[in-house]
Amino acid sequence: MQHPSEPHVVALCGSLRDQSKTRIALREVLTAANDAGASTELVDLRDYELPALNAVDSDVPDSQRLQETVSNADSIVLGTPNYHGSYSGVLKNALDYCGRDEFSETVVGLLEVAAGQFPGTALVHLRTVCRTLNAWTLPTEVAIPNSHTMVTEAGIRDQELSERTARLGRELARYAGMPRYPELVEQRNERTVAGAQND
Repeated sequence: MQHPSEPHVVALCGSLRDQSKTRIALREVLTAANDAGASTELVDLRDYELPALNAVDSDVPDSQRLQETVSNADSIVLGTPNYHGSYSGVLKNALDYCGRDEFSETVVGLLEVAAGQFPGTALVHLRTVCRTLNAWTLPTEVAIPNSHTMVTEAGIRDQELSERTARLGRELARYAGMPRYPELVEQRNERTVAGAQND
């Protein structure tokens, strides 16, 4: 969906923990996106009943709610804790309830939070998933190590990582609609020609 004057950025949190470091980091992304002129929404999967390994069931009301939320987003940020070198089962299950209809030609940002020193592998896996879903993944991504000390209730303690997280939020707002860029340019050119003919 396109909102020309105010892009809508949705964050999908792949963690169910009450004190989730992933959720805290995603809120920083959304704050930056909001400051850049976007409306924002955090999808907290604690509020959704999505039976695991049953994504083909069309009678799951919360699956329809999730699909609508994702479909209505101009940009999406997927946030996950690093679980055994990949993204969480909670996020995998949520993504299984969606598909190309929801993600195709949508700008997607990626964020990973790891307890250890070497985050990044979950981002590689998510980038492959996004490619399969025909989404447009931003080059900027965020990988936060040592989350138990790096992320607090007040936010991300490391200034460089905090700035990178904010940059991701700004880019989600700025590049919303980028997959439609050729179409938007063509429309702009048609308006310019029509205006010149009327002069």
